[in-house]
Amino acid sequence: MSHPRKENPQVPSHDNQLIELDSVDSTNNYAMARIHEGMATDGLVCLTRHQWAGKGQRGRTWHSEFGQNLMMSLVIEPSPLILTQQFLFSAAIALGILDQVRLFEENNWTIKWPNDIYWNDRKAAGILVESVIKGKTWPFAVAGIGMNLNQEKFPPEIPNAISLKKITGNHYELKKTALDIRSSIQKRIEELKKDPDQTLSELNLSLYKKNQIVSIKKGTDILLTRLFGVDALGNLLTENGGFALGEVRMTDDHNG
Repeated sequence: MSHPRKENPQVPSHDNQLIELDSVDSTNNYAMARIHEGMATDGLVCLTRHQWAGKGQRGRTWHSEFGQNLMMSLVIEPSPLILTQQFLFSAAIALGILDQVRLFEENNWTIKWPNDIYWNDRKAAGILVESVIKGKTWPFAVAGIGMNLNQEKFPPEIPNAISLKKITGNHYELKKTALDIRSSIQKRIEELKKDPDQTLSELNLSLYKKNQIVSIKKGTDILLTRLFGVDALGNLLTENGGFALGEVRMTDDHNG
């Protein structure tokens, strides 16, 4: 199947920190290109109605019906945060998204390690953070966010997906939602800069399946263990010890 590759950005005059695209390979790629061209500053949102090569964790692709879901990237200047705080940075982004969705439906939201947004046992959003690193400095990061907003039917290969519309019955406008999420994330990033311990504490309070038995996959091995939490570096803490970020992945009944 062929994919449209026309990029048609429209930059509203009242907000030069928002770029709307009809179609793009990946909003993260687009935002990164703006950074490397010297045309991006903190707070820039790149928003599209269609991605034909959207990126997810571990090389997965984010699937979405045209114009139905939120596909955005937010440019952030992390300073004075340092590279060892990259996981907490990602956690702050997830908490910012959680703040926003809890305004739509208050209960049952969690963050599935390392950075998926769940409602009950179903995935509503995913986050992919990519960084620009120069030596020991961290001038820019791009937070790619895919959120199921208005889509009501999903392919059978992703049976645990759910959208905000399926949860609340309401329809959500892409641009407004993107700008609201930007504000929530910016607030959380500022809080992280002031109090990293608080960010970690709040992440653990909202951690999916905390204090429950979870399934962890390491290579071809499956381990059932009780999840205690995560630490500031993103290590998963369990009754069987700690597991480094990237060493294992949590699975569920739907091989999530």
